[in-house]
Amino acid sequence: MNKQTTQTIAGSSTLDRYSPCAIEDVIVQLKKEARAKFTEKVDISLQTGIDARKMMVRGMAKLPHGTGKSVKVAVFATGDQAEKAKKAGAHRVGFEDLFEELKGDGWHYDVIIAAPDAMQMVGKLGKKLGPKGLMPNPKLGTVSADVEKAVVSALSGQVQFKLDKAGIIHCSIGTVEFTDGALQENLLALLSEIKKNKPAAAKGQFLRKLYLSTTMGKGSYLVDLSKLTN
Repeated sequence: MNKQTTQTIAGSSTLDRYSPCAIEDVIVQLKKEARAKFTEKVDISLQTGIDARKMMVRGMAKLPHGTGKSVKVAVFATGDQAEKAKKAGAHRVGFEDLFEELKGDGWHYDVIIAAPDAMQMVGKLGKKLGPKGLMPNPKLGTVSADVEKAVVSALSGQVQFKLDKAGIIHCSIGTVEFTDGALQENLLALLSEIKKNKPAAAKGQFLRKLYLSTTMGKGSYLVDLSKLTN
């Protein structure tokens, strides 16, 4: 949100970044401004009314049109579960050997899944995986007795969302190569899942402001939330 500016892009923008804009218009404008030599992501910054010191909002949302990126999945499992994870498309399946790999450096996985019986061992990796947001968690579906289903879900276009210290959720909903409709549908799916994770004790307005931007964009745009959350 620190990308806000009152200036518009000369000759190309009629949108006021500070005024709530229709999601359709914002997506069109962001695509016009995307000039990087790589495929830029479309990101959201969602300001909530939650005090992150007292409550947490965290979960996983399945985007109907995926994320636009290849996801590398590692799975802690043995026996039949391990075979099912491999057939489902997991990039790495192991147990003690995977544990030893993750203790070191140089690896890269986007999602780590564990069967329940592996968590006693995986828990020892908390200091390594926790800061990266990769620690398997039942609430996120990454600790599961059905690792096959968990792998399929991870590869089909899931995104993790979590409240930061300022009460804001940052997440990607696709890339500038997605159709306008696909980006809108991904956004709606994400907002729906976030609302399901509203803390029971939360009072007042839950979702306050929504900004959209791209990876290398010249600024973020305020989106009219009222037309998306009613």
